[in-house]
Amino acid sequence: MVMATTASTAAVTSLASVTLEVADLEDARRFYSALGVNTYISLRASEAHSTGFRGFTLALTVSGPATVDGFFGAAVDAGATVLKPAAKSLWGYSGVVQAPDGTIWKIATSDKNDTGPDTREIDEVVLLIGVESVKATRQFYVGRGLTVAKSFGGKYAEFAAGQSSPVKLALYKRRALAKDLGVPVDGTGSHRIVLGSTAGAFTDLDGFAWEAVA
Repeated sequence: MVMATTASTAAVTSLASVTLEVADLEDARRFYSALGVNTYISLRASEAHSTGFRGFTLALTVSGPATVDGFFGAAVDAGATVLKPAAKSLWGYSGVVQAPDGTIWKIATSDKNDTGPDTREIDEVVLLIGVESVKATRQFYVGRGLTVAKSFGGKYAEFAAGQSSPVKLALYKRRALAKDLGVPVDGTGSHRIVLGSTAGAFTDLDGFAWEAVA
């Protein structure tokens, strides 16, 4: 598999914000403050119908296994449900939890060896969207001004972040993403997430809503 890379200092259009739609704003605020990710996301009250897999995960990339365990433990202590206990894998060390509002979070490091203390520092936050066709959705986003940073054929695509964007956007096959997270692939109703665009509002091929931000 040949990886294609496009260099860019800034995308013409980029992911500017991530807003989670939650049923209980106060509970969500407490949870995300305890987890330490409240500066990366916004919250909005919503009672929109949503069942099963919502088609995305937010992933925290950190420095080592001890830091994975620190964030994982903080999430569980704050009320998250364990979907996959933190453990070594082919790609490193990671665990998956589901927040009380239903959002799935993956906490991971590429380092399998516990070589340092828990820093409680986040290296990167990635919004990984599960799509039916990576190629089609990638092209859809390119047509709206996003810049591809990395692409592995029809399996994965990553977009260049804007200069002020706290979250990186990437695409993965929906079925593969559900398998990686340890959840059934089926889901209906709202995704319960709204993405902020530096351009106009639109809805993508898989029903994810984007809204214009200043």
